[in-house]
Amino acid sequence: MTDHRHTHELVRDGDLITKRYVDGKPGAAEREWRALTLLAEHAPALAPEPVAFDGRSVTMTWIDGLPMRGMEVRAEHVAAMAEARARLHTALPYAVLRDVPERPWADPVVTDWVRSRATAWEPRGPLDGRAVEEGLRWLESRSPGEPGTTPAFGAGDGNLANFLWDGSRVRLVDFEDCGRSDVAYEVAEIAEHVSMWVDGEVEIVPAFGLSPREERRTLEHRRLHALMWLFLLSHDSADAPRNPPGTFERQAERVLARLAA
Repeated sequence: MTDHRHTHELVRDGDLITKRYVDGKPGAAEREWRALTLLAEHAPALAPEPVAFDGRSVTMTWIDGLPMRGMEVRAEHVAAMAEARARLHTALPYAVLRDVPERPWADPVVTDWVRSRATAWEPRGPLDGRAVEEGLRWLESRSPGEPGTTPAFGAGDGNLANFLWDGSRVRLVDFEDCGRSDVAYEVAEIAEHVSMWVDGEVEIVPAFGLSPREERRTLEHRRLHALMWLFLLSHDSADAPRNPPGTFERQAERVLARLAA
């Protein structure tokens, strides 16, 4: 889950970059190091290579590429993004993946957080009030879903800025919230991240070629993440906004659209 905290600083030294965590986010550096180490073995060249770890800072190789947030995202980019993420999801043999800790902000945690925010919500207008009311109603009637999931190694952050385009392929950065997950949850998190629509809609789900069952599971998770983002975006400061004016209201519309799908 990406929130509005500043969690780290980056220092580049030639072909190396060091990520230093500055807010004491529990386990973040360890998760980053674990991901880079595992991917170097099981999916080389998909992410930076690990170099050094001191318990709070992770030093890794610098990889070329432009962060895709702010780019004009075309079909070739979407295909490359999905290819990179699908490779990440399937990178680890199950015997390895089962020993990886569950990612932070998995479905049960987000569900509890969203429910607590929804029950205490004071509407700012008719649109967000309706979105929260309908969202809470959906949460309370939410079924456990179809049995079975497709295990995945999850990055834990769907920010478009974490996809680096080098002109022919996409590589991935930022694994501080990574862990064991499932495909539908990870795809939903990418699809509903504010960066995927605030500057122009990037519809990535079809590029994953999901089965009908996984499509249904993904829609359920998209509803949850849309609600989560409604509450996250409610903290956007008018004095120093992180997103364009009207983003919060647009998110309320997205919540209602997801719930109606």
